[in-house]
Amino acid sequence: MYLLSKNSANSDGKIMVRRFLVTLRPFRLFVAGIGFFTLCFIMTSLGGQFSGKRLGDSPFGIRQLGIKPEGIGMESRVLRKMTDMLDIILKRMEPLAKLKNVSDFRKLEELTSALNHFQHAGLLEKIQAIAQNVSSLTTKMEQFMQASLTAGREVPFSGKAKGKDSSHCEIPKDPRFPDCLGKIEWMRARWTSDPCYAYYGVDGTDCSFLEYLSEREWFCPPVPWKNRTSTPTRIESKVQQLAFYRKDFTRLLELMGSGKESLIFMKKRIRRLSAQWILAAQKLSQKLEMRKRHRKKILVHLGFLTEEAGDVFSPIVSKGGPLGELVQWADILATLYVLGHSLKISATLRELQSFLGVPPGRGSCPLTGPLTFDIIYTDYHGLQQMKQHMGLSFKKYKCRIRVIDTFGTEPSYNFDDYANLRGYRTNWGHWNLNPKQYMTMFPHSPDNSFMGFAAEILNETEKEAIQSSKISNMAVVYGKDPNMWKGKAKYLEVISRYMEIHGTVYYETHWPPEMPVFVKNHGLLPQHELQRLLRKAKVFIGLGFPYEGPAPLEAIANGCIFLQPRFNPPHNSKNNEFFRGKPTSREVSSQHPYTEYFIGKPHVWTVDYNNTEELASVIRTISVSENLCETAFLSWPQNYSRHYSPSPNNTSVFIFHQNVSGFFWPSNISKLLTWPPVSSMQLQVSTTAQSCTEACQQHGLICEPTFFKFVNTKVTFERFQFVCDSIESEANHLYPAFEEIAQDCYLQKQVLLFSCAGHHPKYRRLCPCRDFRKEQVALCKGCL
Repeated sequence: MYLLSKNSANSDGKIMVRRFLVTLRPFRLFVAGIGFFTLCFIMTSLGGQFSGKRLGDSPFGIRQLGIKPEGIGMESRVLRKMTDMLDIILKRMEPLAKLKNVSDFRKLEELTSALNHFQHAGLLEKIQAIAQNVSSLTTKMEQFMQASLTAGREVPFSGKAKGKDSSHCEIPKDPRFPDCLGKIEWMRARWTSDPCYAYYGVDGTDCSFLEYLSEREWFCPPVPWKNRTSTPTRIESKVQQLAFYRKDFTRLLELMGSGKESLIFMKKRIRRLSAQWILAAQKLSQKLEMRKRHRKKILVHLGFLTEEAGDVFSPIVSKGGPLGELVQWADILATLYVLGHSLKISATLRELQSFLGVPPGRGSCPLTGPLTFDIIYTDYHGLQQMKQHMGLSFKKYKCRIRVIDTFGTEPSYNFDDYANLRGYRTNWGHWNLNPKQYMTMFPHSPDNSFMGFAAEILNETEKEAIQSSKISNMAVVYGKDPNMWKGKAKYLEVISRYMEIHGTVYYETHWPPEMPVFVKNHGLLPQHELQRLLRKAKVFIGLGFPYEGPAPLEAIANGCIFLQPRFNPPHNSKNNEFFRGKPTSREVSSQHPYTEYFIGKPHVWTVDYNNTEELASVIRTISVSENLCETAFLSWPQNYSRHYSPSPNNTSVFIFHQNVSGFFWPSNISKLLTWPPVSSMQLQVSTTAQSCTEACQQHGLICEPTFFKFVNTKVTFERFQFVCDSIESEANHLYPAFEEIAQDCYLQKQVLLFSCAGHHPKYRRLCPCRDFRKEQVALCKGCL
């Protein structure tokens, strides 16, 4: 094994670097980079101890780290070749440096000739590949060398700096930084585990550990030898640009890139709906009366499309797979862009690292600078990737992340300690985010935010055209993949007695065996042709899968009646393989519960497909009904109870009614700045074994978890005239609640566990509800 001694390496390295810095200005950056890379390589091989000690004497030596000496033989040979190359370059360039009239072009020719001498060995390619991660170090090294030469002193490569001795740095004992010593010990043993530490100046000495842990990870107090007035503190500008509505999508389509089938699908959707997006933006501008809006810097990271996540959607785009997520992401991008925000879009891990400012290495270190984005939209895959590469910065900035989560994440699964303790731990969830940071496709999980997607709205001319073109006995089946048709022939045969059934199933050469022969299959259709087919059909038939996709709403928008199966018992994570492992305990009563509850008859019919008589009766009713082109997407269930108006003369905090089943928050309470406004709150008490989601639905309302903090008090139990033998405060996703048998009252101790979901036979839950606007459940009636 070949090793460079301290004296030879120091003297040769310093002479070479100094000569080039002083005499060959055009090549200073190149030589300093190679020289410094050589030294860094040596230091890394020696475990960070660039000294004259034997390897066995160093606590970070090869044997202590468990690395066999033979493992660095190749590195040593590379170092020898690099040393030889530097020596030849010096010999060729030194005579030229003495001649003032020699052109830079001639110097470049000589340098190129010297480099070509080594190309046959492939050394340059190896150096170039490795040196990509140390380019910024080169600049720092040059500045350091320049300052040292100006001061007229030698530059030691032993980790020392002015005002300190790297071998005699005292570990501070500051009670404000209790983890400092433990982190120093960890760095001593593991600092070579990730190149990012060396990137930030860590060289294996206690002084470098202290500097890093005080300036980058904030576990140790500021080091005394640092001159904190030399570098002015960067002050970020607080001047915010205004956002203006955009009328052209060309730039967005460029930002999205190309090459992936998923991106191509999304871009086609954006192009097809671009005119409607622009029209919607114009209407919004008029409604807001040109109100000024701040322009946000937004990163959209499509983690599920990265190669590391498998990019499962691209292979199925052209084969009939469910593409609801792609529809939603396309609409999110279009919305953010047309509203005038500044967008960055990443669909690869390299793009993500570049946009975030991830240092070279394996993700153990914080970002190189402050996060420049106000908001980051991503998915669960992207969330995991950011955690892996942002180091401690992930915890610092995770409040800016929004996770697009189709089926929702309940608080009991989100809060990590509670999930582990109570058996709610899954591969997803457990991120300790604010539950409102999860954004769903449909408003099925009030604990999360409702993101949604865009459904086309027909103008009067289009509605009249559809009315005239509807075929009363034509039905289209919701299912493009042949596997979705397995076991469905029985009830499709019942429907075929009254309707002509059409399919849009993907197949290559042979008729899909899962599809009955009486079905007229059009094959997989482009989106615009599918829209034309839906405008002719009267019924859109659900087969039970996919769950909660956008297609039924698009069919209803085109005048179709959606027929779907009822699940008995409801599907959940315990009895259904699709929902198993998902961070929700939601009971899915049909293929599309949103359409079942929010829309309902006559636009949506939910039936038991196993009951052929009921199915036949519904089909006969539909076949003689009038065509429907007027849709109301948000007319909550039929058992909607009447609303009471708050009494302005009531001076108590809450307003009660004679049945004492609920109360309102007075509308004149305006001092509390919350969203939604607390004046929209209507508090209800659930029955036993009833969730707050269900209790609010029962009264034509939705559960609003933001209001839990206002009702999580002893006073609330007293107002409801509950007799509490005891009042306890515990972390439980069912609290606040009243236990009827034991007459005990429970308050919520952990804010991350306030949840509309969950029920238990023992408890009656206190449920904060609110009303909502027709066609926009995310807003209360008084929100605008």
